[in-house]
Amino acid sequence: MEQWRLIDLGKADPYMAQTFYEAVAEAVHRDISPNTLVLVQPDSPYACIGYHQDLEKEIDLDYIKKTGLPVIRRSQGGGATYLNSDQVFYQIIFKNSQALPTKVDSLFEKLLNVTVASYRILGVPAEFKPLNDVVVENRKISGNGAGVHETASILVGNFIMDLNYMQMARVLKVPDAKFRDKMASSMEQWVSSLRKELGSTPSPSSIKEVYVKEFSEQLGVEIIKESPTEAEYNIYRNETLPKHKSRDWLYMDSPLYKPGRAVKIAHEVKVVEVDHKAGKLLRLRAEVQGEEIIDLRITGDLFVVPKEAVVQLEQCLIGSMLDKKELTDKITKFYDENTVESPGVTVKDYVDAFMKLKTLT
Repeated sequence: MEQWRLIDLGKADPYMAQTFYEAVAEAVHRDISPNTLVLVQPDSPYACIGYHQDLEKEIDLDYIKKTGLPVIRRSQGGGATYLNSDQVFYQIIFKNSQALPTKVDSLFEKLLNVTVASYRILGVPAEFKPLNDVVVENRKISGNGAGVHETASILVGNFIMDLNYMQMARVLKVPDAKFRDKMASSMEQWVSSLRKELGSTPSPSSIKEVYVKEFSEQLGVEIIKESPTEAEYNIYRNETLPKHKSRDWLYMDSPLYKPGRAVKIAHEVKVVEVDHKAGKLLRLRAEVQGEEIIDLRITGDLFVVPKEAVVQLEQCLIGSMLDKKELTDKITKFYDENTVESPGVTVKDYVDAFMKLKTLT
């Protein structure tokens, strides 16, 4: 039977909770550490951004400076978020394991089935949702990401015990308070937790016990609990931590930046805002699921007669797809049937704004 090492760091400071597994990955790459499962809780709150994100466009740095929250850039992708001790992290680092597939989609399915089974034992009817989500009745209840470090493969994820939706929305940089309120309400609708599902949360120790048992049984591996090695601590102190605390790493420019603002809420669900300058400024703030508009707000310095038509148009477009022809047909029909006038903003301007929004979904 293949042997895996378990490291339980208990509660650790944000940098260790978020990045120590990278030191383990480097040790696994160097063949001085075995395949390892790390479990840890942050001992205090922090903001976290994905590898490809632009710090100054994602995080409200004025708020961060005022509150003293640390900000940590992950080595994996994904979106900006707020993390605290209400999460239990699992961090899986391996090389040449016979227990795990090498293809990313198969790896996610294999390992997230462990998470799904653990949630079910804890009383939550969770399901795996490809590629990398665990959901309960389509509400996200575990965030997961994967990557590689040299020759080592990595999958990281969490058990969400509880969530502070307003604080999660507060650390993010957004255009205005209304956008932030919309994010918070969307998060509450689409992201869940053990407390929300069960009315209370199991202890971290019981969550870990269930997860380790399922990990061992589903992968068919023997788990041996050990402490980090001195070599791993040295890599962490001398390489991993200095990199993550450096200004160059934290302020790394994003190669994927697009104009506009999009915040991922859950699987395929985003809150997106774009400005489009026609004869008048047109601003769209939408909640989208995939390419379907599930909520919409149209604002700007536009002038519309009758004024009630804007709200009616919003309702008309909810349920529409971000498809150029469909939107053109629906908006044209709405304008014709309701005798709407909007000097400086044409049907084409609306559609162009929606197509700009589509690039962010």
